[in-house]
Amino acid sequence: MSQTFITEDFLLHNEVAKKLYHEYAKSQPIYDYHNHLSPKDIAEDRQFENITQLWIEGDHYKWRAMRANGINERYITGDASDLEKFKKYAETLPYTLRNPLYHWTHLELKNYFGFTELLNADSAERIFHTCNELLKTPEYSVRNLLLKMNVKMVGTTDDPTDDLAYHKKLKEEGFEIAVLPTFRPDKATEIEKGQAFVDWIYKLETVVGYAISDYATLIKAIAERHDYFHEVGCRISDHGHNNYYGADFTVEEVDAIFKKGLQLQPLTSLEIEKYKSAVLNKIATMNHSKSWVQQFHVGAIRNNNAKMMELMGADQGFDSIGDQIMAENMSRFFGRLSIENALAKTIVYNLNPRDNEMIASMVANFNDGSVAGKMQYGAAWWFLDQKDGMEKQLDVLSNFGLLGRFVGMLTDSRSFLSFPRHEYFRRILCNVLGEEVEKGELPNDMKLIGNLVTNICSQNAVQYFNF
Repeated sequence: MSQTFITEDFLLHNEVAKKLYHEYAKSQPIYDYHNHLSPKDIAEDRQFENITQLWIEGDHYKWRAMRANGINERYITGDASDLEKFKKYAETLPYTLRNPLYHWTHLELKNYFGFTELLNADSAERIFHTCNELLKTPEYSVRNLLLKMNVKMVGTTDDPTDDLAYHKKLKEEGFEIAVLPTFRPDKATEIEKGQAFVDWIYKLETVVGYAISDYATLIKAIAERHDYFHEVGCRISDHGHNNYYGADFTVEEVDAIFKKGLQLQPLTSLEIEKYKSAVLNKIATMNHSKSWVQQFHVGAIRNNNAKMMELMGADQGFDSIGDQIMAENMSRFFGRLSIENALAKTIVYNLNPRDNEMIASMVANFNDGSVAGKMQYGAAWWFLDQKDGMEKQLDVLSNFGLLGRFVGMLTDSRSFLSFPRHEYFRRILCNVLGEEVEKGELPNDMKLIGNLVTNICSQNAVQYFNF
């Protein structure tokens, strides 16, 4: 039987790194301020029937790996049994060596289920049934999975039309983990999507209880939902776009564009850019007025496979890194907010590693001395969420900003088994710092470096988000 390579000192390649991780990082609580977990599952304390439902359903990383391995879609998102799907993933896993999936998979199997052997075709069925027996026990309900990982805060991702009933239920019950909503108003900006945009406006009308026929009433409705989210405990907004939008506009222009969009009339690329620029500017101003933190996840090209989009719909794992030019748009977008004295605390994430230095240098332009670490170059995101990407993000952040003010890692995940990604990041962080201490590039002052690690793992986020 093969034994796991994930030892106590996994990814820790020097003595200082080991000390930093085990004495300063390992026990830090987790404030997972951005993810896509289901508040319904938390509120209802869902008990998953099997590990496939918990671990493979909805996981685009695993789906992409299985497709690359020649696995038929029936065993990925199709009607195959959960055991068959699990076995196909296990069959794929040995081919993922040097892919972060290999590390994440075995970290999760070890941390949640105690498995120290490798997952492969031979061990798959035994691991499947053993995990499923554990999942039947109360200790493996959703809430207990979160408690098991020392999670203190979960920031879900929520549309402005959501009623947030599950967040309110959790708060009323006094659940010890703060489950807070995040305002994700992307659909309010997606005027280029035609009927889907109009349908969302109709949904917003239903929620606010009045017709939205012009730009003024649209902003009124968004502001009301922003207020409602704040009342329920929201303190963060999140924005996922192809690019930044900093076009010049007038209210009259945007009103006319919005009305054209409602009537499904063709729009020019400039009209779309003006509309997005105006709406995002208004929402960013709302964020500032309530002292929220705003996040910008920018740079993906989504739903690239037109055939699979037609067959399966959106968000099925056919997204990729974009190569948009965005520096001038960023400058104009944040610059306008700065002029208006309406720039909230902001975290930016990029998807193309080509843009690392540009993004980090751009956000630093808008620090104003009002808040330590106000403009954050965020954690390595999505396709960069792996060892190489994390190390590069740490290097760029250190070179262009203040590593000591970094608010640390997040899962950005839909899986309740994803929290070992915090451990993964912490081990990488400690190894990077430990290596430089041993080379004499950083002082061999354990209190100094250990305090840095503690802050990045948890305390900076607590202070920055006012948790």
